Amino acid sequence: MKEMIAFCGLACHDCPTYLATQANDDEKRNKIAKRWSQQYEKLKDLKPEEINCDGCLAKNGVLFKSCSVCPIRKCGIERKVINCAYCEDYSCLKLEETFNIAPESKKKLDEIRKHITK
Repeated sequence: MKEMIAFCGLACHDCPTYLATQANDDEKRNKIAKRWSQQYEKLKDLKPEEINCDGCLAKNGVLFKSCSVCPIRKCGIERKVINCAYCEDYSCLKLEETFNIAPESKKKLDEIRKHITK
């Protein structure tokens, strides 16, 4: 599976919602909805039919509800960057919450940024 890195640095190809969608696996959707409803206050009423996403970078297709309203994704699209590592304002305040929840996303963006030739 090709690596897809979201604007914020999360790896879409490792995301349970993305994987369940690509496999069209309703059992996985049920498990994810139950787990995330318990784990995240913002997703407390999550339903299995909401577990669908073709990845943050998909131009056409479905996005998970958090992704569809994500200010980081919106900013990345507006700035026309591949992901936030390519942004002249990296690392901005918009990324802090994501980095606190998923520190691996910061590591990924930092790694990408090291290899960008200016």
